[in-house]
Amino acid sequence: MRSVGVEEELLLVDARTGAPMAVSGAVLAAADRSAWQRPGTAGPDHEFEKELQKEQLEFATEPVVDMGELQQEIVRIRAEAARHAASAGAVVAAVATSPLAVQPSLNVGSRYRWMGDQFGLMVQEQLTCGCHVHVSVASDEEGVAVLDRIRPWLAVLTAMSANSPFWQGEDSGYGSYRSRVWNRWPSAGPVDLFGSADRYHEQVRAMIDTGVLCDEGMIYFEARLSATYPTVEVRVADVCLDAATPVLLAALIRALVETAARAWRDGRPAARIGTNLLRLASWRAARSGLDGPLLHPVTMRETSPEQAVEALFLHVREALEDHGDDERVREALSHLYERGNGARIQRRLRAEGRSLASVVTRCAAMTVEA
Repeated sequence: MRSVGVEEELLLVDARTGAPMAVSGAVLAAADRSAWQRPGTAGPDHEFEKELQKEQLEFATEPVVDMGELQQEIVRIRAEAARHAASAGAVVAAVATSPLAVQPSLNVGSRYRWMGDQFGLMVQEQLTCGCHVHVSVASDEEGVAVLDRIRPWLAVLTAMSANSPFWQGEDSGYGSYRSRVWNRWPSAGPVDLFGSADRYHEQVRAMIDTGVLCDEGMIYFEARLSATYPTVEVRVADVCLDAATPVLLAALIRALVETAARAWRDGRPAARIGTNLLRLASWRAARSGLDGPLLHPVTMRETSPEQAVEALFLHVREALEDHGDDERVREALSHLYERGNGARIQRRLRAEGRSLASVVTRCAAMTVEA
């Protein structure tokens, strides 16, 4: 069975005001100290890393095959992140953009400094938190075959995970405004069919050789081959408010990868949907979340969010059953419809008369609920 790993980016905020705090260095130092204190440790080995802005903290789970184990890991690491943040006077919030107005602080390092010089105001404003899912593949050839075949389905995952309705103190009108901000990067968004691993690597090298991007880490496709691990990395989701939603996404994405790989092995070609249509589907998903129409992944015509999600479920159902994940996914989808995604929850809190500061602090509390 294919292994799965999840990366999450969390916002570091003041526990009282909800305002983002530029304390990632202090939080990582606390994580280092904690790691050194573990018996038998040889160094500061932990799950946390810095991100583009000092108001963010990133973590990655170890690869696992069991979705229950994955959820336990996410809950555990979020709790660890909250503990380290507390030592710096902050809390962690799994929100994909800051509801409150903020002027982010670029993190230290030559790479981030280069990005700031190259992209200017776009980098200064880029405070977004995503959720990336890695699924193991047997080879680059299989991985690229998967990338070509999952393209039409990725926008549905954006809609499901939408958790960024507010931007700089205002309601953006979007479910996932993070994805709109993220797609300012020149290498971000949907891509054309590659056809082969050689063609994929050729295009990546050509993009880097332009000098616009500093390295392969800036290949921000919606889904890509990982430069570090033997995985396909799907990058379309907002960080999710509760720990169960990234597990739902991981189960669906693993099933998408398996379904695509089987189609490739059986000689079935990838759907030749134009990248221009995929960009429209991506925008529609960001705008609507689960509260408005989406583009159907097969027909590229407007449909309800429930029908789009059901189409995804039916597309990968055989793989879900083979993985033993079908009932878990059905239950998780039912819960998602009942409770709503993060965007709906944030707006519901706001509609109750809460200030944006209170919305953030309530979301911080929900981030670490098991």
